[in-house]
Amino acid sequence: MTRRAAVVKVQIARKELGLDEDTYRAMLERITGRTSSAACTDDQLGAVLDEMKAKGWKPRVVAGGRSCRSARRPAPAASPVARKARALWISLHQLGVVRDPSEAALERFAARQLGVERLVWASASHGYRLIEALKAMAQRAGWDQATVGLADPEAIERELKARLDRLIALRNPAG
Repeated sequence: MTRRAAVVKVQIARKELGLDEDTYRAMLERITGRTSSAACTDDQLGAVLDEMKAKGWKPRVVAGGRSCRSARRPAPAASPVARKARALWISLHQLGVVRDPSEAALERFAARQLGVERLVWASASHGYRLIEALKAMAQRAGWDQATVGLADPEAIERELKARLDRLIALRNPAG
């Protein structure tokens, strides 16, 4: 492993362990006597990685020894329809309609609704059907989705958020 790769691995481990800046710097100084991974020797970087592994970090390796995004999880769909679906999905979770707010759960729901394995592969008509299904779930939960008389997209967003906030407050009076 190159020195640069070791420094990058330390930073990845730091992020995946959720170490804040102060904790990370204190650990580096305790192990190496330095406060920057860039200033560490190869042996010191190895010691830091060993410490992070002892704290529960597991490096991800794919075939050939190279790490890549697809080895972890695919990128979420980024189209406007997918972003709207994600926002509705999370809102439905806040209402208690959806148990799992994760991207994977939304992907599974979309696959059942649309017959498309990945949301990123959905066509515009598929996306419309998905949004309508999510809006129907919201209506059934009491979150009014009607936007008649509101032409400005920002006004629509504000109104839908206000309705969602009121409904959440009604359902959780103590929270």
